[in-house]
Amino acid sequence: MFSNDRKIGIGLTVFGIVFMVLGVIFLFDTSLLTLGNVLFVSGICTLIGITRTLKLFFGSIDRWVGTALFFLGFLLVLFRWPIIGMMMECYGMFKLFFKFGLVINRFLHLSPVTGPILRLPIVKRMKGLFSYCLGRQDSTLPM
Repeated sequence: MFSNDRKIGIGLTVFGIVFMVLGVIFLFDTSLLTLGNVLFVSGICTLIGITRTLKLFFGSIDRWVGTALFFLGFLLVLFRWPIIGMMMECYGMFKLFFKFGLVINRFLHLSPVTGPILRLPIVKRMKGLFSYCLGRQDSTLPM
């Protein structure tokens, strides 16, 4: 099903996320956060390969901001500023993986299980309110 490299990459990425969550739970423990960051980045490299990872982080000018914020947050965690570093890392990850979230959103809308739930009027109203709060150009306050 998966090659050994992909299995190792998935394991490293999952362990990286687990260590980051544990680092936040244990009041921003710098050691756990650093270990989680290293495992996450090495897991992504192992999972999709070095060239695709470089394309992910440095593929376009739009992604350079997210990459810079992620690695600056990584350095801040290393230099014992974990709260500010994690905030910068989270925003950098959001900037890097935002378009992937749109793909997941479209998949969930087309899925037979979650699609009807997401098409309910209350969910649409909450989605409209959320996009209004984010300051989207085409959104109005839902009535």
